[in-house]
Amino acid sequence: MKLQYEDINLYLQSSDIIDFDKDTGENIRNLGDEIWKRSENQLDYIKNAFEYIRDEIGHTRDIKGNIVTCKASDVLAARTGICFAKSHLLAALLRYKGVPTGFCYQKLILNSKTSPYLILHGLNGVYIEEINKWIRLDARGNKEGVNAQFSLDKEQIAFPINPEEGEEDIPIIFAVPDENVVRALTTYKTLEDLWANLPTGLYK
Repeated sequence: MKLQYEDINLYLQSSDIIDFDKDTGENIRNLGDEIWKRSENQLDYIKNAFEYIRDEIGHTRDIKGNIVTCKASDVLAARTGICFAKSHLLAALLRYKGVPTGFCYQKLILNSKTSPYLILHGLNGVYIEEINKWIRLDARGNKEGVNAQFSLDKEQIAFPINPEEGEEDIPIIFAVPDENVVRALTTYKTLEDLWANLPTGLYK
C-alpha cells in the first residue's frame, strides 16, 4: 500500500464528511474521549475505536435497515452505515486523537450468484506509530463468513480478494473519501436504491 500524499497532516484533517471538529462533531468527540479514558495508550485506543465501530455501529444491510448515512456524525447519530460510512466514522474518531487515518478501497464481486459484478468496498488505512507502519482495518461489521480483526502482524480484513474473479485491492491510502462514494451516499436516500447503484470504480 502507498500513500496518496506524502504529507501525513492530510490524513489528520477534519472536513464536512469527517466532521469531528465541526459543530456537528460533538458526539464524535464525546465518544472519542470516552474510548480514550478506557484505553491504556494510543495503540489501545485505535483497537478499541475500531472494535466499537465494527461491533456497535450496525452495517445497514446486515441489520435490514433502509437509511443511508455518509457524514461521520450522521453515522454515529443513526448508529448505522454501510462499509464506506463506517470507515468515515472510524477515521473521524482516530483523527480526533491524532492518529493519521485514510481510506482504502477494494473491487469485489457483490454476490457471485445474484449480482456477479464488481463494486467498491471501503475500509481504512491507519498509521501505527509504535511500529512505523500503515495497516488496513475493516470495520464493516462481522457476520457469518466475515471475521475482521485488529492485527499488527497478519492482516485480517472482511473480504480477502479473489483475483480469479477479477477482484483487486486498490493499493493506495487516500486522504479523503472517494468522490464517487460520497456522491452515491448523498444521492440515494434508501438502502434499496443505493444497493442498486453502488459505486463500481473510483472517481477519475
